[in-house]
Amino acid sequence: MKKILITLLVVIVATIMSCKKLDTLNEDTKSATKVPSATLFSNAMKNLLDQETTPSVNSNVFRAFSQYWTETTYTDECNYDVLNRKIPDYEFRTIYRDVLADLKEAKRVSDGESEVVSTAAVKKNRAAITEILTVYAYQRLVDIFGNIPYDQSLDISNVLPVYDDAKTIYAKLFVRLDAAIADLNTSEASFGDADLIYAGDVASWKTFAYSLKLKMGITVADVTELDPAGKITSAVTGGVFTSASESASFQYLGASPNTNPVYVELVASGRHDWVATNTMVDIMDTLNDPRMNDYFDSNMGAGVYLGGTYGASNTYANFTHITPTVQDPTRVSLLLDYTEVQFYLAEAAARGLIGGSAETYYNEGITSSILYWGGTSAEATVYLLNPAVAYTTAPGTYKQKIAVQAWIAYYDRGLIGWTTWRRLDAPILNPPPGKTNADIPTRFTYPIGEQTLNGANYTAAAAAVGGDKLTTKLFWDKY
Repeated sequence: MKKILITLLVVIVATIMSCKKLDTLNEDTKSATKVPSATLFSNAMKNLLDQETTPSVNSNVFRAFSQYWTETTYTDECNYDVLNRKIPDYEFRTIYRDVLADLKEAKRVSDGESEVVSTAAVKKNRAAITEILTVYAYQRLVDIFGNIPYDQSLDISNVLPVYDDAKTIYAKLFVRLDAAIADLNTSEASFGDADLIYAGDVASWKTFAYSLKLKMGITVADVTELDPAGKITSAVTGGVFTSASESASFQYLGASPNTNPVYVELVASGRHDWVATNTMVDIMDTLNDPRMNDYFDSNMGAGVYLGGTYGASNTYANFTHITPTVQDPTRVSLLLDYTEVQFYLAEAAARGLIGGSAETYYNEGITSSILYWGGTSAEATVYLLNPAVAYTTAPGTYKQKIAVQAWIAYYDRGLIGWTTWRRLDAPILNPPPGKTNADIPTRFTYPIGEQTLNGANYTAAAAAVGGDKLTTKLFWDKY
């Protein structure tokens, strides 16, 4: 009996040990279960850049809304149908899930990483840079939708977050941005090569952060409760971009899957869905703008440009095409650039919010754009002598002068072009056939997914912004 018990015990122990070994068979030893903070940061940045850049009608129609391009075969998006393809859903999901969630996780993971991976000083810089990009992403969402989930967002235990007031979110973003700037230590490293824009250069991120603060301050320039004058002055004093070399740009590569999304949609797809708009071509032609041949192809003949009617069905072969330069697989993408900053400074000076000459900043914004697109200083000089372009003689108020030239300069950057029109009410856009100027969108409607899955909070948010319509104005769009 004793021998039997001992044998049985050995079998039981062996069985238990075998089970423990079998448990390990469920472990995938070839796939990572822990992702480094640097990888999460890179992924968030790449997703943000792709969403900023893509011209896919499924996810980003801002080149259409700003009337830089118009469609050929399918015209739904240029006629402001954003629901058929659930475009707001894609924007919402991409920024929350693929950008903000990864940035939050990058910060969490970084806190627990070994000192060998990153010292306390490096961790602090990483957290600050992550915050800066987080502020950028949230501002993008607010400027597209208005009120959005903020305080309760990114909480996996709360799938029904409430929507926060857009103006209140802006106030909080200013605070977060200031705190992040204060935490940056330019003597220490950060993300290194995992930083796809500045390669870990902390001083560059500091300049970017102040430039972002300037952008935010100008966006809410008519919202006195947010103290835009103080925010803009602080940004300029801190140090915004002073040359094109400081712009936040990302270089795409020549091989898939890292090619520029414009190349993917316009070339690799083999489709011909876009042509230049009559809006863009007519304005540039009237001003004899030297960037015309840089923005558009010469498929209609040398010096001949014909924009398609915005929102109409335009035969591809009959209108001016997009320049091959924009369709290059390696073309850079911009998050924020020097030209943009110069127009913000021009507006701030014209409003009396900072010192300096609005005309000087305006001229520099135009010149830097012409140079960026491959033009020459001589071309810029001639262009600025045009009475319809020169700051002192161009028609309209300072808002209209700046808006027209900024809008032209922002070509291929649809969201900022559309935002410029929304803020400054210029240039004059063309409504699609059968519509009026009152139909031109001033925001995105909320995602259909939110309407069906987060109904109570969606309903409250829709009422709070004045109705979930494409034509409802955001809080900073006062005129």
